[in-house]
Amino acid sequence: MEQLAETDGGTHGVAEMIFNILLGILGLGIVVFVHELGHFLAAKASGITVEAFSLGWGRVLFARTWKGTEYRISMLPIGGYCKMKGEELFKKAIDENQSSIPDEEGSLFSVSVWKRMLTYAAGPLFNFIFAVLVLSIIWFSGFKIQTYDNRIIMLSDYPRLFSQIDNPADAAGLRTGDRIVKVGSERIETYSDLQRVIARSPQKTLPISFIRNGTEIVSSISPELDLDTGAGRIGVAAWVDPVLDEVAEGRSAAAGGLRKGDKLVEANGVPVQHSLDLYIALADRPSTLNLTYERDGNRAETVIVPFYGEDGSIELGISFQTLTHNSPDLNIFQSIARGSSESIQTFVLTIKGVALLFSGVNVRKAVSGPVRITYLVGEVASQGFQRGIGSGLINLFRFLSLLSVALCFGNLLPIPALDGGFLVLSVVELIKGNSVSPKTFYRYQTIGFFIILVILFLTTFSDISYLFSN
Repeated sequence: MEQLAETDGGTHGVAEMIFNILLGILGLGIVVFVHELGHFLAAKASGITVEAFSLGWGRVLFARTWKGTEYRISMLPIGGYCKMKGEELFKKAIDENQSSIPDEEGSLFSVSVWKRMLTYAAGPLFNFIFAVLVLSIIWFSGFKIQTYDNRIIMLSDYPRLFSQIDNPADAAGLRTGDRIVKVGSERIETYSDLQRVIARSPQKTLPISFIRNGTEIVSSISPELDLDTGAGRIGVAAWVDPVLDEVAEGRSAAAGGLRKGDKLVEANGVPVQHSLDLYIALADRPSTLNLTYERDGNRAETVIVPFYGEDGSIELGISFQTLTHNSPDLNIFQSIARGSSESIQTFVLTIKGVALLFSGVNVRKAVSGPVRITYLVGEVASQGFQRGIGSGLINLFRFLSLLSVALCFGNLLPIPALDGGFLVLSVVELIKGNSVSPKTFYRYQTIGFFIILVILFLTTFSDISYLFSN
């Protein structure tokens, strides 16, 4: 019976991973395509000839030439590319040892330096505009968040489950059962609000207000830096009432007769007030779990057989009820303002996140490469689609907007071969009054490609380890 559950779980896990990756490729492709579209439109507006503009990479499946540009649909749906006139002239200048790149009409190097800078900057700019547009539409349309209440559990009260017992929440005087209502200047209505504020505030001291026995208490708290994620943490978990939301067919809980809406009361003699109490009863990995539960006002008992994964996970086939939080009703102008401020805030947080990499953060865990990002895009989307198409699309595009801002920032870094690196060359050209030599340009690109290849190699290795560990 246990072997059957393990085999079914493994097959389901592989299928889910493949689905997540396919969704992720599609989502990541949208963000990259928007970036290349920015370059394309700016090049056209600047008088630069775009020789080819492709949706996707790899083998060309369809091509049609219109007004000097070959529009392509390629096999791999991973973004696209924009091929501008000038690459051949650049190679020719190097081969012939020329001091400058020929300024043939329509070439990237024939237009003014300002037009080239606009073309380089247009990709990141379009990524930022995409994020603002998407977030504005989401806020205007409205959305629902599945979260938990703002009542908390102290992790230090559960040393058998959590090794770290000296947490910022303890220093702030918080206790299990407290309801956090304000952190800094922001009101806290849900556990998601608390996560958002704390995650972006590592190593800051913030005022915190919480309710205990009907009385509001004010203190201060300093979230510590989580070296594995680069985010802030204070050492609390959400108080999750032990009311079952979903009971998966064919799993342990369903075999024991549990149903959606049942409230767990006791597990192996341990009272269950919230979800963590259930996992305390499972801490010693018992072969059976004696449960007392309430259904329609009546108490009953059952025995279920937990399944334990090799990675230490516990599989009962249940989930607990969440709180549905509706976004506020905003008009079009309020939505645009909210979308813009959220995009700017994400950009600023991205800069701060890069700075935190020099604060002892575990880079292998905290930094994601293209493989893990692709998987995470798909995972976020598929979790949303489980609650409906609308929820799935909102989850997907909200994540893509954040990723688009990150791509905007990353491409503006002054690294050779990135847009930011080309902008640096353009600034040098403005200062000197003439363009850099083809050989200097070539060496600059070579260094950039080497840096990017090293980063890709390291992050991809880390990403693959992450996927296999999951």
